[in-house]
Amino acid sequence: MRERRQEQIGWVGGWLGGFVWVLLLSVSLLVRGETWPAVIGLLISAFACTAIGFFAPWRHPRTTYRRLLAPLYVLFFCAVGWGVWSFGGLRQIGIHSWWSLLLLMPIMLPLWMGGNRRWQDNDAQPTQAAEVIWE
Repeated sequence: MRERRQEQIGWVGGWLGGFVWVLLLSVSLLVRGETWPAVIGLLISAFACTAIGFFAPWRHPRTTYRRLLAPLYVLFFCAVGWGVWSFGGLRQIGIHSWWSLLLLMPIMLPLWMGGNRRWQDNDAQPTQAAEVIWE
């Protein structure tokens, strides 16, 4: 498992980076005195940190990435909804048409591109492949 440390860092760091804005906005709302939206944002951040660790692919090596990513995406889109609600709605943040929400579609690419893969699919030993070539 040590040889796949970069992948683990990528999973945790990428998802934490994807949710850090929720924490920052929550602190901002707390400073502005908007307690309930701030508390909800802090709860979303806590759930996100927990889910990132719980749904980590090395903890469930036989589960497809699509199944591991789906709960995190649901939480992410809940966070987006929370952010929109916290700041007064879509029009208040500059989105005047539902078509503008199509800009979120590229976020879903990992579900389609690597969704059927599993953590254990990359566990093949590179030395075995080299032995086959040289024998």
